[in-house]
Amino acid sequence: MQLRQCGDDAVLVEVGSLGEVESVRAAVAGLPDVVELVPAARTVLVVTRPGRLRAVREVLTTADLVHHAVAAGDEVVIGVHYDGPDLDLVAETAGLTAAEVVALHTGADYRVAFCGFAPGFAYLTGLPEPLRQPRLDSPRTKVPAGSVGVAGEFTAAYPRATPGGWRLIGRTDAPLFDPRRPTPALLTPGDRVRFEALR
Repeated sequence: MQLRQCGDDAVLVEVGSLGEVESVRAAVAGLPDVVELVPAARTVLVVTRPGRLRAVREVLTTADLVHHAVAAGDEVVIGVHYDGPDLDLVAETAGLTAAEVVALHTGADYRVAFCGFAPGFAYLTGLPEPLRQPRLDSPRTKVPAGSVGVAGEFTAAYPRATPGGWRLIGRTDAPLFDPRRPTPALLTPGDRVRFEALR
């Protein structure tokens, strides 16, 4: 673990895995001096109240991150119509039927590792191994809002129409991002997610 100073009241914690990112987040999430946490794939930015960074750095350097308990976040169930344009490609690549892809995707338990790319776009871990597939060779210029896709070790749903190269297996009508809500993003780091097939 490496700690890199970011201004007077923040530190960037660099780690080697998503599991360690979650452990760092869990270790400092409840501290009263922490005002913002921004997890990513291999880093966590920790922002503190003015003058309180030293105390938080001390927690980070003494915490047993390997054995730190990770608190369970809220569970969010997202309904999906599994009719995406790449469903058959994902099935063929995995050596499965489309129905087996749906069963695998809906049967897994996911956790929001971090958010980024676009407001409300949450990177979910827990994707079953056969569904861990590369991005498309040629990204789409416009992925429709609500599209559910897979790429590498992640699955996600696009909160709005954007370019993207993920393999799209379905679509959801879930309100993934709404700036009028007190918490605009439906999914936040630490949340548990399940997908449910809609008919």
